[in-house]
Amino acid sequence: MAIRSATPADIPALLPLFRGYFDFYECDPKDEDVETMLRGVMELPDDEAYLLVATDDSGDAVGFANNCWKWSSLRGKRIVLMDDLFVHPDARGGGHADALIEAVADFARQNGAPCLLWYTAQDNHRAQAVYNRAGGVPGDYKEYELEL
Repeated sequence: MAIRSATPADIPALLPLFRGYFDFYECDPKDEDVETMLRGVMELPDDEAYLLVATDDSGDAVGFANNCWKWSSLRGKRIVLMDDLFVHPDARGGGHADALIEAVADFARQNGAPCLLWYTAQDNHRAQAVYNRAGGVPGDYKEYELEL
């Protein structure tokens, strides 16, 4: 198992992983839009966004963590938002999610972030177990979205 930064060569392997993530959240963005998003994240400097890939022992991509930096007025510093975390169902239980979270946190810590923030669905109990094991603490805030 390894965790590394994603490259454009990873896009064909990442698209089906993102499709699995979208299936869980019952959304269906177009593949070309997802590819544009992936390329956009990869083209940004790491102090704006970074996408990490988890690979299995054969080097195949089995998971990802998509992250962006944001200013936190409550902390007066930039923090990292782990916007997406996914491991293929066949690879779950192998430590990939824990390794991705650790790598995201290490990078954030090395670059001065005081915290790592993420969200998950209220009923995503498997992910919540991973996040609790990683030392995450559920926040006090409820997320809202405004469709535009």
